[in-house]
Amino acid sequence: MNKILKNTLILTAITLIAGLGLGLVHEITLNPIAQAQEKAKKEAWQAVFPDAKLDEFKETDVDQKAAKQAISNLGVNATIDEVCTVGDTGYVITTTDKDGYGGDIQVSVGIQSDGTVTGVSFLSLSETAGLGMKAKEPSFYEQYVGKNPTKFAVSKDGGDGEQIDALSGATITSRAVTGAVNAALGYYQNAFGQGGN
Repeated sequence: MNKILKNTLILTAITLIAGLGLGLVHEITLNPIAQAQEKAKKEAWQAVFPDAKLDEFKETDVDQKAAKQAISNLGVNATIDEVCTVGDTGYVITTTDKDGYGGDIQVSVGIQSDGTVTGVSFLSLSETAGLGMKAKEPSFYEQYVGKNPTKFAVSKDGGDGEQIDALSGATITSRAVTGAVNAALGYYQNAFGQGGN
């Protein structure tokens, strides 16, 4: 009986020390991770509105009603994560599409006040190397830029909307990126554009 008690105490001590160690590591890394995420977010803003100064970007609350309506209208499996205004020039809307091949795809989309897409910048993309990861190449994501559509559609699928050529061998990724961009456009239209306030 003493041996069982001794082993139990040893295991309890090991578990306690390991738990405290993990908690300490978490606390030490929490601030650097938050700073890195904030830096990446601001770099994405400037990538989609390169002529804007950093102090022109102002975060604003997501209009949950407009977000819900946009997602419902489009039928995408996405979320509206963040919104910021860019002076009087336009908006940066960050969205996540949950139907990527390798997981969630998060993008920041720049949209001018007239609805023209100024840029797409990736915050999270974990697709297959050499296939879905090609979404980060300008030859793919620049298909959205400079256009002022109601929505985009992957040309392989047909359907209404400005046609986007799918990445070869990565149709699922192409659909997910298009879904994320469409979610941003839908939010813009409901919150700020013709259907907005």
